[in-house]
Amino acid sequence: MTAFDEYEREQWAGRAAAYQGSFASLCAHPAGALLDAARAGTGDRLLDVGTGIGTVAALACARGARVTAVDAEPSMVQAARHRVPAAEVHEAILPGLPFADGAFDAVVANFVINHVGDPVAAVRELRRVTRPGGRVAITIWPYPQPPAQQLWTTIFDAAGVQRLTDLPRVAPDKDFPRTADGLTGLLHRAGLLDAVCETVTWTHRVDPETWWSGPAAGIGSAGALLRRQAPATVDRIRTEYDRHTAAFRDADGLLALPTAALLAAATVG
Repeated sequence: MTAFDEYEREQWAGRAAAYQGSFASLCAHPAGALLDAARAGTGDRLLDVGTGIGTVAALACARGARVTAVDAEPSMVQAARHRVPAAEVHEAILPGLPFADGAFDAVVANFVINHVGDPVAAVRELRRVTRPGGRVAITIWPYPQPPAQQLWTTIFDAAGVQRLTDLPRVAPDKDFPRTADGLTGLLHRAGLLDAVCETVTWTHRVDPETWWSGPAAGIGSAGALLRRQAPATVDRIRTEYDRHTAAFRDADGLLALPTAALLAAATVG
């Protein structure tokens, strides 16, 4: 594993419950479109890589697919097994999946390639376990960030918080632009054919305390930054959070946050 992979393992360790109570609903939105792009239906052998709490796996089971799911984090594996008893759920880390070549008709990875230190190697592994003619479909968060994610940057800047400069990053020779062209280029570099990418947009409606709770539990880049702050600074960040999220509050008190994801799919030759 790269230093970035090790950091990701530490970042997510034991955080399945915190994720389920915060950002899981955000990440769930593209699940149906992801399965559509993978052309996964009744009877298909589907692998859900980085299943998290099993959101995509559960939807695939409901569609009649024969589902196997994996995640690198043991607490996520436990949560997915509990939530999706119809799926086979295993602990596994990209790019070393414990499956034979061509074992699946379709492979999906929902917001997973964001979290690996060697994206090309990871996608090649997705391709390896997909049969010829099968489909691979993935989602990532784009850059520049959509408003929902950019809001955290605005909040930290308003609170006068300095960015972390010591976090591991994907090596430049292994990284790719987080754009539609960059994502399709990644799939082609990994040996997949006819890659296409679309931008999925939606408004994420969420309770303000739920949106705060993810970073407060240490999840994501905002969580990594928040964890480093003294209590007085956290209080100042919370004040700016309340101020800057006010513009996104509906009449019912929920936040209405515009956001977007990139969804790409390709065929195995």
